[in-house]
Amino acid sequence: MTEADLVATALAMGAAAGLTDTSRGIVHDLHAMLSEAVRRRLSDGGDGVRGGYGLRVLHAYETDPDVWRTRLLQILASGLEMDEEILEAARAVLRADRRTGRVIVDVVRS
Repeated sequence: MTEADLVATALAMGAAAGLTDTSRGIVHDLHAMLSEAVRRRLSDGGDGVRGGYGLRVLHAYETDPDVWRTRLLQILASGLEMDEEILEAARAVLRADRRTGRVIVDVVRS
């Protein structure tokens, strides 16, 4: 699993947990932190990937991850550096989600 896959999976899991089960409040909170970190990173700079288009894809992905996953992965993998804040937030979402009974995945850094 790439870093982009890790972040996209955590965004999808966190959104689903936050929307479907109020007992998963910690997952929802961690998802909000991850989403904000990615949003800040996408807002940095003025190239075609960052800014308006990237933010629109992120928002669309949060509402329909099945449809927007490929585009989000392209954005996350196209020169958008995954800093430790984003990676740690993604790992935290997946760890917290695992504690609620879901499967966890891990990333291999390349």
